[in-house]
Amino acid sequence: MASHHLVVIVAVFGSLCVAAVGQDNKIVLPFAPSCSTTGNYTGDSQYKKNLDELFSTLSTTAAADEWFSTTSVGTDADQVFGLIMCYADRNATECQECLAGAPAGIMQVCPGSRTADANYDACLLRYSDVSFFDAADVTYGADVNISFYVFTSPYVKNMTTMDDTRRQLMSRLAETAGDTKNKLKNGSVTYEDSLLRTSELYGMAQCTRDLAASECSRCLSAYVGELTRVFPNNSGGAIKGYSCYLRYQLWPINITLPPSPPPSSPAPPSPPPTVSTGLVAGLTVGAFSFLVVLGVSIWLLLRRRRKNAGRTKEQMYEDDFFDDEAAMEDDFEKGTGPKRFRYAELAIATDNFSDEHKLGEGGFGSVYRGFLKEMNQHVAIKKVSKSSKQGKKEYASEVRIISRLRHRNLVQLIGWCHGGGELLLVYELMPNASLDTHLYNANADVLPWPRRHEIVLGIGSALLYLHEEWEQCVVHRDIKPSNIMLDASFNAKLGDFGLARLVDHGRGSHTTVLAGTMGYIDPECMITGRTNAESDVYSFGVVLLEIACGRQPIMAPQQKAEEEENKIHIAQ
Repeated sequence: MASHHLVVIVAVFGSLCVAAVGQDNKIVLPFAPSCSTTGNYTGDSQYKKNLDELFSTLSTTAAADEWFSTTSVGTDADQVFGLIMCYADRNATECQECLAGAPAGIMQVCPGSRTADANYDACLLRYSDVSFFDAADVTYGADVNISFYVFTSPYVKNMTTMDDTRRQLMSRLAETAGDTKNKLKNGSVTYEDSLLRTSELYGMAQCTRDLAASECSRCLSAYVGELTRVFPNNSGGAIKGYSCYLRYQLWPINITLPPSPPPSSPAPPSPPPTVSTGLVAGLTVGAFSFLVVLGVSIWLLLRRRRKNAGRTKEQMYEDDFFDDEAAMEDDFEKGTGPKRFRYAELAIATDNFSDEHKLGEGGFGSVYRGFLKEMNQHVAIKKVSKSSKQGKKEYASEVRIISRLRHRNLVQLIGWCHGGGELLLVYELMPNASLDTHLYNANADVLPWPRRHEIVLGIGSALLYLHEEWEQCVVHRDIKPSNIMLDASFNAKLGDFGLARLVDHGRGSHTTVLAGTMGYIDPECMITGRTNAESDVYSFGVVLLEIACGRQPIMAPQQKAEEEENKIHIAQ
């Protein structure tokens, strides 16, 4: 509890310092905006003028009214309604930056939209040509309307205990948050987890302050019902919607956002100054600052130790990836690594991931075609399915491994994004898609033998680089035609490193969980669970046979009846 108080003190102290610093008006882009697409306004319309005035008013009044404001500007068809709110678990500096930069961000992401809803890291912004005040935005059709999820690892040992305890706590907070002045409630309950060595489960629930208590409870209760499905065994998670916000985790939640400072009143006459006044004030402030910094440092150290205690090696591996983000972004600035994108940038590039931009869909998620204006480049964006086996572990593995590889026959990873609860990977676009589309698509042109030969040589060159020429041996573990991409000149490039593993040279086989695609997995690996570079060579051999004879390693029963000879017979 003492550590929690320290954080609050630091937040208040920080807010006083921010007041002396000029307002930063940089653009803040939203994570997952919802933009209307019909009846758009034009740049010289009255609605646009009213919207500009609305944004100016919202940001100013929210900063003076405990970080929340609703207002409207104009009349009749040009009237625009707006709402802005800061999240209670963000500090004053983050809130001020969001209030100042959010309007410009939503204008950039939703140009011309008469209605838009947007969630940011520190605040929520909404506007519309129809009043939405007093009514919770909970449903869209038959589904709960959620802006995005925020996932947290590591994972608890007992899902049932977590679910029961979490539901008990969050249901109580959802029922009572609407009765408070700021529509905010936080609390904790006892929770024991032998794996993570924790004793408390913490939660918070917050609604926009225009809602009545019943509407606030309705919004939060809908999100409580989503927790079991979305966060089955996560140690923490959050759901951000357009009317309410729900968060839980196994360590304290810092409600750091202080009330807005009250208007300054005339100071009472001061007593005659003494020689020691300045000295005493300086020593007091210096001592206070030192104690705060020392206390926070100790708290962070203890928290990190508790957080790391009991984690598995794989969980620590995943967290190391997210700790390395700053270094990876520095590599990109030097032209040697991938870039971290914001969700809004990729949403713009794909027209909000519309079906018209979808290139395909697989077991690990959907792939979309996009165009990055800033880089003047067409890209392929893979939206990793949160319910697939790939998940966060494989996503982190792919970014960490492929971002360090440089070879002409490997697909280039341009960047990644895990904002807004989404896992996104950005690759160079391969105009001729994957190899399997040319082998088994009846409408595709038949690949001539010289081209097939070049494809085989290209993949062989990539494997030689992965297994012997790079600083460590990279075992791909999922070599198949659908993971072999073809560029505009039909040069083969190996992609999808989500299942790849690093092995030191000379170590030999590596025991691992069985991974890959049936028909391409080394039989010895299936029996022993041990994989190595030779496992990739076996998969490459299967692909070579496919390229040579145009038959899949595993056929449907009706295909087998029609095909009496298999690949082995043909090879003989």
